[in-house]
Amino acid sequence: MKPFAALPISLLLAAVAACSPTLDWRETAAEGSGIVAMFPCRPDRHARTVELGGSTLKMEMLVCPAGGATYALSFADVSEPARVGAALAELRSAALRNVQATQPQLVPAQVSGMTPNAEAVRFSVLGHLPDGAAVQEHAVFFAKGLRVYQGSVIGAKTAAEANEIFLAGFKFPA
Repeated sequence: MKPFAALPISLLLAAVAACSPTLDWRETAAEGSGIVAMFPCRPDRHARTVELGGSTLKMEMLVCPAGGATYALSFADVSEPARVGAALAELRSAALRNVQATQPQLVPAQVSGMTPNAEAVRFSVLGHLPDGAAVQEHAVFFAKGLRVYQGSVIGAKTAAEANEIFLAGFKFPA
C-alpha cells in the first residue's frame, strides 16, 4: 500500500470520531404533517387543543431534547386563509411571552415551498424561564396553505450550527 493512500482513510476515521454522538441528525417526516424536518434526536409526538387565529385547533408537536436544548416542530390547520397570518402572529407572540422576551429582531422566514405571508418570520432572542433561568430561543414561523408551523430550539445555551441545521432544514416534499 502506498503511504499516501492511507491518508483519505485516516481523514475519514478522524471525521467520524469528531461527530458528536449527542446530536444524531435524522430526517423526519411525521405522518400528516406535510413537512420533512431534520431532528438531532428521535422526536416524540404530542397533541393538544389550542386557541389560535380565532379558533380552537388541534396542534401537533414533534419534540426531542439533545445537547442541552429542546428541538420542536409544531403545526396546526386553520379553517380559513384569512386566519393564517393571525395564527402565525399569535404563535410568535406566545413563543416570546413564554421566555419573557421583548422586541425581537424579526427576519423573513425562508422555507422552500412555503406559502408567502408577511407574518412568516424567524428570530433569535435571549429570555428567562418562569423560574428565572436564562434561556435562548431560536424560532421560525411559516405556513403552507392552511397549515401553520413553528420550529424552535430552546436551551440555556444552544449551538449556532445545530440551530441552523434544524431551522433551515424544513422542506416540503414535492
